[in-house]
Amino acid sequence: MSTPVPPEAQQNTGVEPSTYGDGEYPMPSSQPMLMRGVRWGIFVTIGAMVVFAVLGYLMRGNTGLVGGLIGAAIGGVLLLITVGSIAFANRFVRSPFYLQIFMGIVMGTWVLKLIGFVVAALLLRDQPWLDAQFLFIALVVTVLASIVIDVVIVAKSRVPYAGDLP
Repeated sequence: MSTPVPPEAQQNTGVEPSTYGDGEYPMPSSQPMLMRGVRWGIFVTIGAMVVFAVLGYLMRGNTGLVGGLIGAAIGGVLLLITVGSIAFANRFVRSPFYLQIFMGIVMGTWVLKLIGFVVAALLLRDQPWLDAQFLFIALVVTVLASIVIDVVIVAKSRVPYAGDLP
């Protein structure tokens, strides 16, 4: 037979409580990793915008500059929306409908991202003031760089294998 554990020991799961709304609750253990992903995603997006603006201007002139800026910005923003939506949805961890809220927020942002990407592609198609080829290259490289950053963050994180208990 096991010894009963006092309630104070049960509440200390190693996750620091965060204040939100009307009281304290433990954030999911993945939250620091997600916030690190948002921070690094912002840095990668800004860096990619600068690099592709310079490369675009040197290789293709003003149209390359605009294409590089817009492509890197679209690639970074699309990936930041995903990580940001997951981090935001974790704020509702104490709700009895947490899973429904979480999936609604995450899937809703994915649908909005898809619609936004299609609209942007249609609006930017055949514009004389930007180089569409350089826009595509900047977008793909920025997405790949963001994915690499996400993989590195997840690989170096210390998230427990057991789930968080409310």
